[in-house]
Order: sequence, then C-alpha cells, then structure tokens
Amino acid sequence: MAQCSVSTRFGDLTLTEEDGAITALRWGRAAQQDDTPLLARAALQLAEYDAGVRIKFDLPLRVAGSALQRDVCAAILAIPFGHTRTYGDIARDLGVPAQAVGQACGGNPIPIVIPCHRVMGAKGLTGFSGAGGIETKVALLRHEGAAGLLI
Repeated sequence: MAQCSVSTRFGDLTLTEEDGAITALRWGRAAQQDDTPLLARAALQLAEYDAGVRIKFDLPLRVAGSALQRDVCAAILAIPFGHTRTYGDIARDLGVPAQAVGQACGGNPIPIVIPCHRVMGAKGLTGFSGAGGIETKVALLRHEGAAGLLI
C-alpha cells in the first residue's frame, strides 16, 4: 500500500494506491509519502480539480465492499460535474431502498474522486462523511457551480 498527500482548499487529502488502483482518499496527511506513477497522476488530477481545470477524474479505482457498495459508487461516478442526484433517484435506478444508498454513499472509500458530495436528500442538503461535514460538501458543490442546487 502506497500513499501520498495533497493540500487542497478542501483540506489535506491522502490518496492510497494498492495493486495499481486508487483504493482510498482520506482527509489528513499520510505519515509516509510514496512516489508512484499512479499516485503522482492522482495527485496532479486532484490539484487540477482544486484549481478548477478538471471536471472528471481519469484514474483506475477499486472500491472494496459489497456489490451494493460498488453499484452505488458506480452510480455516483455517473453524476456529471456541477449536477446532483438524490438518494431516491439512485435507489430507483438500482432497485434498492434509499437508506441503503445513503449508507453506501457514507461508506464511499474515495470521496471527491467518486463524488458522493453530489448526492442530496429528497428535501435538499444532507450530511457528508468527509472532514468538515456539511460545510465541506457545500464547498465542493459551490466549487462545481452547483450552489443554486443547495436550496
């Protein structure tokens, strides 16, 4: 397992690579900084996203967990930059309860890259599992120009 950290307006972020895929993104700095081609590419893409010049990530990802976890993450990946969907929308598409989608969204191991901040509740803004909670979710949505969707 290799890790590297990137400083962004959303906080310090640590990327984890395992067996040629990004497997995690966490808030905070890693104690050890590794230099692999994939981590360098991922760090560059995060910096580009932070600078407002990247709207989609192009990285090999591996989501651990159940088939539902992987399916929800795949559905979240399909939400375009600057747009949102609801837990209910994704639940209908997958044929599962909205609560299960919410749990899977909260368990997203690679936030920002898998943009769970783009998932809203039926009545609007909901929580966020990343550092800073709802404030970070709002900052990410504003960064993507989705601020009008927050009301």
